[in-house]
Amino acid sequence: MEIGGIHHVKLPVSDVARSRTWYERVLGFEQAIEFVEDGEVRGVALRHAGCAPQLALRHDPARAAALSGFDALALLVPSRDAVQAWKTALDQAGEPHGGVVTGHHGGSVLVGLHDPDGIEIRLYAE
Repeated sequence: MEIGGIHHVKLPVSDVARSRTWYERVLGFEQAIEFVEDGEVRGVALRHAGCAPQLALRHDPARAAALSGFDALALLVPSRDAVQAWKTALDQAGEPHGGVVTGHHGGSVLVGLHDPDGIEIRLYAE
């Protein structure tokens, strides 16, 4: 039996609109699909050029609070220089993060970037 990759990753959020705006503004994602239930936006699917899996955000405040502080998502960037470029761009945008550290296999990892619910997003290069 085969698995061909990851289709999407879903994160819980307390406020879909606020989180969508953050992922678009800070990380450059764009909305692909909006999920409306009972007349209310309850989730979105986001995509990013060059990134095969999509990122889904789903309204679920309790689970979002439970994940606060946890590094649930590591986004692969093409090089260590790209990690440094992200650090510079985040610094210029005034977006707080924990800096760049060396990963377990010697790569570069930008840590301490938190979405509006406090879920840590890492940017990683081998």
